[in-house]
Amino acid sequence: MKYWNQTYECMTRDEMTRVQTDRLINTVKRIFHNVPFYRDKMQKAGLEPGDIKSLEDLKKLPFTYKQDLRDTYPYGLFAVPLSEIVRIHASSGTTGRQTVVGYTRRDIDTWAEVMARTLSCAGATKESFIQVAYGYGLFTGGLGVHYGAERIGASVIPISGGNTKRQLQIMKDFGTTILACTPSYALYLAEEMEEAGIRKEDLHLKAGVFGAEPWSSNMRNEIEERLGIIAIDIYGLSEVIGPGVASECHCKNGLHIPEDHFIPEIIDPVTEEVLPPGSVGELVFTTITKEGLPLLRYRTRDISSLNYEVCECGRTCVRMSKVSGRTDDMLIIRGVNVFPSQIESVLLEIGETAPHYLLIVDRVDNLDSLEVWVEMTPSLFSDEVKMIEDIEKKIRKEIEGTLGINAKVRLVEPKTIERSEGKAKRVIDRRKL
Repeated sequence: MKYWNQTYECMTRDEMTRVQTDRLINTVKRIFHNVPFYRDKMQKAGLEPGDIKSLEDLKKLPFTYKQDLRDTYPYGLFAVPLSEIVRIHASSGTTGRQTVVGYTRRDIDTWAEVMARTLSCAGATKESFIQVAYGYGLFTGGLGVHYGAERIGASVIPISGGNTKRQLQIMKDFGTTILACTPSYALYLAEEMEEAGIRKEDLHLKAGVFGAEPWSSNMRNEIEERLGIIAIDIYGLSEVIGPGVASECHCKNGLHIPEDHFIPEIIDPVTEEVLPPGSVGELVFTTITKEGLPLLRYRTRDISSLNYEVCECGRTCVRMSKVSGRTDDMLIIRGVNVFPSQIESVLLEIGETAPHYLLIVDRVDNLDSLEVWVEMTPSLFSDEVKMIEDIEKKIRKEIEGTLGINAKVRLVEPKTIERSEGKAKRVIDRRKL
């Protein structure tokens, strides 16, 4: 199957502009009348819904920041009554407060649609066996891929993450043709497969859809070689919908964005001016079909660019370049968003160490690892080893409870962590991305 929805995936630019304009106008009206937060923002900017008449007017609208979702936690940005929300997901934030997203029945349908397009980019058909090894639960990854696979009519294997030996056995016995997981886990599966004496020729794998963390071209080449598949990059954000916001096709020359649902912009992150096509800057999305949590000009903090040329595959929708970095200090570790300030909050709450810490991120055996160095106070340094070990365990447990990620905690001597007169260096990222 080359396309899932050729009408929209191969629409002319003029046709797409008409669709987007109509949907943008209707979305702005709905948001203005149903979300007090946005109505207040628009009125402060001197805007009424009637002022938005074309895509050119998009730049008049206010930006939405992740902090706005935290400030209105949990349901303050929802545009429909809670009785119409059929699903709630959440992602981690810089504090214990999560970013909450809600879906109406139609939003779930939209999610299935954009994920069906994503999986079709990887060659999925109703004959495919799709092994979903992303996590299920509040994280949007697993269920997003699941919906898209069901929409296509493929056979879904909802194994979720972990339990590697079982993953490999099912992959072999069930005849998995498409693997969906993080790229680092795909490489880990390849290593374990080789250890178990399973050859790639013993499997039916044809493609993998990998996302939720940054990965390099070298990593792609290694995955493709060791698993004998085509590996495509997918992109998503819970706030925008989850996975399905963009996807590579077999050409691997940028990620196709379903523009009939999401309007992308590239802005200068400092001046907030919209940049012309091809410019590198911060990626911004406006949702134009979502009902539960529609967003105006959501600042992703991801650095990318947009290419409006028609792809070799025939799709005409805009392509975003692979994300090359971020404009904030967020790290993505095993698919989890981690901010240094989250670690800082944990340490301050425990209050038994010095306020100096360092995060060391690495990739060991193709899986991300996080080590947290924390300085001891002079009094703690003179304590017995058992006391120090207990505090390490306590910090590790609190980090896992706050972030949902395992970290190795190491208490170090006072004055071990380098001081800086400027912005403190909190992170050493040793991953080769």
